[in-house]
Amino acid sequence: MNDFVAIDVETANYNPTSICAIGAVKVVDGVIVDRFYELVKPEPNWYVRNFTENIHGISRSDTDSCPCFCEIWQRLEPFIENLPLVAHNKAFDERCIRATFKVYGMDYPEYDFYCTLSKARATIPRTLLKSFSLPYLCQFLGIPFSNHHNALADAEACAKIAMSIL
Repeated sequence: MNDFVAIDVETANYNPTSICAIGAVKVVDGVIVDRFYELVKPEPNWYVRNFTENIHGISRSDTDSCPCFCEIWQRLEPFIENLPLVAHNKAFDERCIRATFKVYGMDYPEYDFYCTLSKARATIPRTLLKSFSLPYLCQFLGIPFSNHHNALADAEACAKIAMSIL
């Protein structure tokens, strides 16, 4: 793929509508041309402290004064334009985005949405990787990667994987 937006969300709790961070990386003509990152006040606004904070490091105090998803999406939508979306584990990210659209009464645009995780599982033999998670897949593909579970870092890794395998 040459033109798309890689997207990643982090959630505050087990509810898919509890998006607390969104990262997006725009690729045009096979080149990363822009990045987007925002913390989001989640809905519902509670955190599973030891679980989610240990995963992504975002706490309620980080997001209490942040804009809600609907405000963030108003800024993200023009960034996306009409490009297809790509996520590493599309099932999770798309489910969260769709559910949050519904909570805010927003009409979900039917984006073309692709998954680097499913493509990697379909094309790379399982025996070659310990896991298809972002860190292992990036290492296998020779893509530098750090700061796993930061929405922007994950979106950028996804973009680079998509440029390699989609």
